[in-house]
Amino acid sequence: MSPAQESGSVNASGHSRRYFLAAGAGIAAGMLPTLVSAQAQKGATMNSRPKCLFFDVNETLLDLDAMKVSVAEALGGRADLLPLWFTTMLQHSLVATVGDHYDDFGVIGAATLQMVARNQGIELSDEAAKQALAPIRSLPPHPDVKPALEQLKQAGYRMVTLTNSSQAGVDEQMKNAGLTDLFEVRLSVEELQMFKPHSHVYKWAARKMNVPPEDCMLIAAHGWDIAGALWAGWRGAFVARPGAQLYPLAKQPEINEPDMQRVAAQLLQLGTDCCS
Repeated sequence: MSPAQESGSVNASGHSRRYFLAAGAGIAAGMLPTLVSAQAQKGATMNSRPKCLFFDVNETLLDLDAMKVSVAEALGGRADLLPLWFTTMLQHSLVATVGDHYDDFGVIGAATLQMVARNQGIELSDEAAKQALAPIRSLPPHPDVKPALEQLKQAGYRMVTLTNSSQAGVDEQMKNAGLTDLFEVRLSVEELQMFKPHSHVYKWAARKMNVPPEDCMLIAAHGWDIAGALWAGWRGAFVARPGAQLYPLAKQPEINEPDMQRVAAQLLQLGTDCCS
């Protein structure tokens, strides 16, 4: 290659690099307003009130201590086995959902209680397992729950329950806890016959209430429930009750407080466009 050709090649190469850098800068500059706009829109959403609040029931609203006592007694006084029983129950509810099968959550609870008992050498009849779970229908609300719900209702929030329990079960629970009048609707996965945290559950609940997913917020004391709601495009508020943890690999909710009254305080500080 002659010096002139080599010089021309270098100049062409330099021109190409400059063109590539300029083009890249132009693309980046063109994308910047879009990114800024998306971030601004996300910030505006986080500062606005959700159109509908969906509350998990067991442990979020209702105190499970009475049932924990009866379940521990059924397991030979082994209160340390309660977390194992709950995770086994949750695991098999998800097995049923993935396998396109449905049983009442209470039925799964009794069956998995027997599984845990057998692994510990404890004999537990069908009837004894059912009796151990009977207190779930008459659980009291946590002390922070009713005042918080009353404040939110007075502020104009739409509020519904969303539970893995049966429809008859949640209806009785809310009646016995004195919370029925605070909720517009009591939703149970029994109608859909799939358990949380499957994304179909949250999408179904949003359609039931005629609210876009991004305007729905789940309030729950279970990290797996919050994860499912956020993955389905909802917003989330975590009630960090003792022993409750968020799932580190999931999106994080915008509200994370130790009790319902503090969650309510955060919600009451948001904008006022909640009821259109």
